[in-house]
Parts: sequence; C-alpha cells; structure tokens
Amino acid sequence: MQAVEKKSSAKENAIQFLFKYGAIALLAFIILYFSTISNAFFTYGNFTDILRSISIVTLLALGVTFTLVVNGFDLSVGSTMSLSTVVTASLMVWYELPLWLVLILPLLVGVFVGALNSLLIVVIGIPDLLATLGMMYIVAGLHRTYTEGYSIYNNMPLTSGGTAPGQLSEAFLWIGQGKMLGLPVPVWIMLVMVLATYVILNHTRWGRILQMTGGNAEAATLSGVNVKKVKFAAYVISGVFASMAGILFTARVGSGQIDAGAPLMMEAVAAVFVGYSVLGAGKPNALGTFFGAAVIGILLNGLTILNVPYYAFDIIKGGVLVIALAVTYVYAKHKFART
Repeated sequence: MQAVEKKSSAKENAIQFLFKYGAIALLAFIILYFSTISNAFFTYGNFTDILRSISIVTLLALGVTFTLVVNGFDLSVGSTMSLSTVVTASLMVWYELPLWLVLILPLLVGVFVGALNSLLIVVIGIPDLLATLGMMYIVAGLHRTYTEGYSIYNNMPLTSGGTAPGQLSEAFLWIGQGKMLGLPVPVWIMLVMVLATYVILNHTRWGRILQMTGGNAEAATLSGVNVKKVKFAAYVISGVFASMAGILFTARVGSGQIDAGAPLMMEAVAAVFVGYSVLGAGKPNALGTFFGAAVIGILLNGLTILNVPYYAFDIIKGGVLVIALAVTYVYAKHKFART
C-alpha cells in the first residue's frame, strides 16, 4: 500500500514539476545546446536580434492573451495584422499622410475588427472560434482587395498608371529599425507592452474583473459585472494589439507586405499556451506569454544557425504548440481527478 502511495506521490510531483518548470527547463536546454554547437549563438548581438524578432509575435500574443483571459479566443489576429500592415504603408506611400495619422488610423482598424468580432460573439452568440475564423477570412480578403494583391513599397508602380507619390519616412522606419540605449526600438515597445499588460491583469481592478469573467461568467454577472462589455473590450484590445504588430512590422521591413500576419498567428497562439506552464500559472498571463514567445524565437534562431530548411519550421512550431497543450491539459486533468 505504501509503495503504491509512494509511486502515486512521485508521479504527482513529476507532473507538478513539469507544469511549473518544464518550459524553463526547455529554454535552458535549448540555450545550452545551441551554445555548445555554435559560437555565434550565445552573443549579445544574436540575443538582441532574437528579441527584435519576437517583438511582433509577442504583441500578437498579448492580444490573444486578453481574449483567453475572458475564456474566449481570437483567430483573426494574423489577418488583422496583415490589414493594418498594408493600411499603414498605404497611408504614407499612396496618400502621404503625416506620421501621427499613420500611427492612429491603423489602430482604429484594429478597434473596428475587434468590435466586429465582439458583435458576432457577444451580441449574436456565435462561438468565438467560429466567429473569429470567419473574420479571419473576411479581413484577409479585405486587405488583398484593398491592395489588389500587391505589396506596398516606396515608388511602387500603380495599377492606374504612374508611381506612388509618397515614401515611408525615416522617422517611421526608426520605430522598427532604430536603436535606443543599446536595444532595438521594437524591443522597448514589446517590453513596455508586456509590463503594461502584466500590471493591468494582475494589479488593477479591471484586470480582476477580466479574470473573474473568464473564470466564472455567471458568478461575475451576479457580482454586478457587465460580462458582455468586458468581453467586448477584450476583443477590441486584441484587435488593437494586432494593429500595433502590423505597424511595427511595416516599420521593420520598410514595406506593406500582404499576408504578413498569417505565418505569425500560430507562433502567437503557441506562445500564449507555453506561457500557461511558466511557474505553474495555469492560465493566460503576460509574463508567460513573453516567455513563450522567447522559447519559440530562440528555438527558431538556433535552427536557422544550423541551416535547417525554413520550410521545416512549421513542424517545430506545431510541435511546440502540441507539447504546450499536452502539458496544460494533462495537468488540468490530473488536478481535476484529485479534486
């Protein structure tokens, strides 16, 4: 009997350890492995490049984090980012608008998409996965129609004849390509947004309302919380974060690429779910999301150094997502069985 209890206790401890420290152990192993096989990996320059590369994914993932906090999900963030990317570029290249409008108008695009998602989910009652899946295709069609299937860049030829009159300004490109205090500007933007999200979710009344809504919507309603408004706000915030990612992407590559956000959506989702198992959080959280993005970014960077073909990267991303989901749901099942 004691042997059975001892074996059960060891299994329980192993599951708890894997859930709390598995992601950290994985990151440590990845860093150690790639450091031993490549002198170019463990350098300041390479790690700043990794941080810059994950900045856009992290912004996307923070938006997904807000929707998961309220027990929702947003599959449209990649398409929203793509739409914001081409809108941002067109405002400068096609219409020569000032910088402040170039930064504000794409954010309003994110608000609009988030509001449409909320209308479908909160008002009409369509399940979040189906609603945002439909919006993903609608928004993808919108940005391709808007650009007629072309990327937007300086002095591009126009289908109506002639060339585009405007250019992406140096001030705008600095947002994606510049440096400040030794770190790329996108890294500073990412860190500020991660910190802001952490403070909101963990140290504000509104963050507690978000958590309450996701944990038990009925109890939240009985406590006087307007659950519909809270969920509406979460999806709008997700759209805004996706638009921020689109603006940052445009400034980084210096053009408005169609379908820019499509390949990043899975990375963002994987980052959020990897974050569930960081220090045993067991729920969407800002620091875990950042950590998850870092795990994926470091892994892909190391594979690039090893000259692994880029077309194999989706296998790695999918594998990370499956492992993160497996750890999360095995722990949840184990915890439920104990209670």
